[in-house]
Formats: sequence, structure tokens, C-alpha cells
Amino acid sequence: MTFASSYYAMRKLRVTGPPVAPHTPPMPRTPRTPPAPPAPRVADRRQRVQSAETGMAVLKALATLGGSASLTALAAAIGESTAKVHRYLASLAQQGLVAQHPSTQHYHLGAEAVRIGLAALRQCDPIRLGEGALVRLRGQLEATCFIAVMGNKGPTVLRIEEPTLPVTVNMRAGSVLPVLWSATGRAFLAWSEDAQVRRQAQEEYAAATPEQRAHLAGPDAIARLCRQVQGDGCAIVHDTLLRGISAVAAPILDAHGRVAAVLTALGASSGFDTRPGGRICPQVVREAADISAAMGWTAPAAGAAPAAAQAVPSPAPARARRRA
Repeated sequence: MTFASSYYAMRKLRVTGPPVAPHTPPMPRTPRTPPAPPAPRVADRRQRVQSAETGMAVLKALATLGGSASLTALAAAIGESTAKVHRYLASLAQQGLVAQHPSTQHYHLGAEAVRIGLAALRQCDPIRLGEGALVRLRGQLEATCFIAVMGNKGPTVLRIEEPTLPVTVNMRAGSVLPVLWSATGRAFLAWSEDAQVRRQAQEEYAAATPEQRAHLAGPDAIARLCRQVQGDGCAIVHDTLLRGISAVAAPILDAHGRVAAVLTALGASSGFDTRPGGRICPQVVREAADISAAMGWTAPAAGAAPAAAQAVPSPAPARARRRA
């Protein structure tokens, strides 16, 4: 190839460029399928939670039915089929939470349930459980609040909370109060079945001054006082123990309905509302009821009364007049 022909060939290539392949349209992209949501995992977790709730319902029903019941009774109590309840009972039995009596075939709480119950009972300390209530009442009422238990000499203060400007009262942890002339003692008296408590009240009444007896005038004064306290839901004193001091006390009941301690609020009579439906009484009663619930107490159905309340004769005469 001559120089001239090579030159013109290269020039033609530069002008026209290399041969271009025919245009091919791009292939359509297949849309990516999004990953499936983790619904099965969520559903499985929800099912496990529901299974735990059903198992707890079986145990609660067994406890409500007295700790022993037939399969039919348990199924009826929680509104489930006997087949479903039986499956849960089998699982609970494997964990030692329930057991079956070999002769009656009734189910009852097992050894592990007993251990759990004993651990819960060890926590049922009214002083510890009532610390929050004392702080709340002190702040809300601006009053001195305390929890007392029944000691061998009478109601004994164990935990006390005082407001910023406390009432001048010679009362500290360890102070012993009378049964008949203090709101704390009257709450113990009204809800206690202890014969010693009633005997101490009678001794205090026999040794009382005419002025003290005037607060409880009339026949069968102590029994009438107990009915009055139970009717109000709390014990109220106004210038009875100390001149110028009023107090409201409500019982703290244990799982059997026995009075374990008493929650009391006291303050200067001039600004202390002692009406049963006033500002102070409902708060004290409510806090005491919450502590009782934490202790395992379940309030009886309407119209029923705990055993301690039934110890007092039922007819309720006119209420004794509270004197200032």
C-alpha cells in the first residue's frame, strides 16, 4: 500500500469512526421482591405471652378455688375448654407448680408454688410496705403519720413520718399508746379477735376518769364503739387522748383478714378534718387498703365482713357523740 492510499484510509477512518453496533434496548429490570415481614416471629411471641397469661389464670383459679379443684371446675372458672386447661395443667405439673391427687384426680398447688408463696409471705412486712404511704400522707395532709403494731404492752409505734412543721407531740418510734383512748388502739380493738386486746380495753375503761368515760357513755360502750369504728372504716378521736390533738387510724389487714398493723395520721384539732367523709379519713383508709392488698388481703364481697368484724354483735345503735 502506497503512502497516499494509507493516508486516505486513515483519514476516512477518522471521519467516519469505527463501525457502531446496532442499538439494543436495555432489558427490563425485574422488580425486587421486598423481604417478608417478621410476622411469624411476632405472632409466635404474642402466642407465648398469651400462653403465659392462660397458665397464670389457671394458677389463680386454683388458688381462688381453695387450692384444690377438679379439671371441670378449673375450666369453668377461667372460661376455657377442659382439653385446653388439661394441656396447661400438664405443663404446670412438669414444672412442679401443680400436682394431681391420685385418688380424687383433683389438682392442687405443687411444691414449687408453695415455695413461691413462702417467698411472698416473707415480704409481707406492713412496715416496709407502708413506707411509701407514710411519705405520701405526710406530704398530702401535712400531718404526722405513723404505723403501729400490737405489742405486749399495747399499740406500739414502729415507723413515723413528721411534716416540715410537726405537731408538738411526745411520740416517737417505740411509743406505746392506749387501746381505748387512741385512734390507733381503737382500730386494733375494732378489727382484732385477740381477747387480750379486749381485756386491756376493759381495764382502761375501768380505770378511766369521769371525763374520759363521758366519751363512751351508755351500756355496752366498748362493743358500741367497735361497731361505730367498723361502720366508719376507721377510728377517729378528737381531743380524747391529748387536748388539742385529733387523729384518724385505719387497719392494715393480712391475707387472712387479721389486723397486722394500723396506719394513723394526727394533727392539731383546729385544722384537722375528722369527718368520715372529709379530706383526711378517705385518704388514710385508701392507703391502708392498698397496703392490705399488698399483704395479700382481698376485700370480701358486698355485704360480707371479715371474721374480726363478725366478732362484734351486728345490731348497730345510734353512734356515740364525739366530743371535743
